[in-house]
Amino acid sequence: MKKTRTYKSDIKAAIHQTASGLYEAGLMDKKTMRGFDESCLTPVHEFTAEEIRALREREDVSQMVFAQYLNVQKDSVSQWERGEKHPSGPSLKLLSLVERNGLGAIA
Repeated sequence: MKKTRTYKSDIKAAIHQTASGLYEAGLMDKKTMRGFDESCLTPVHEFTAEEIRALREREDVSQMVFAQYLNVQKDSVSQWERGEKHPSGPSLKLLSLVERNGLGAIA
């Protein structure tokens, strides 16, 4: 199964795919490929409890609905918003996409 990548733009997607081909062919080193990854792929950052709540409120959805979009339990969203736990992995990536493009980006 191939990993789905989210790019900053269509142009950056084309550039990254070309660079990936060069890397796979052995024409580009790993360090250079990491540079393309950083410049072309959507960045992911840690979210504070306040940022998660503000993001959910900006999208005007309940914790339950937000959790369904993120494919997590409602209790997870509640704990994130209280700062008891922190999202990681795929949840962070989805939150970054929602922050950048709205809930419609992951619907």
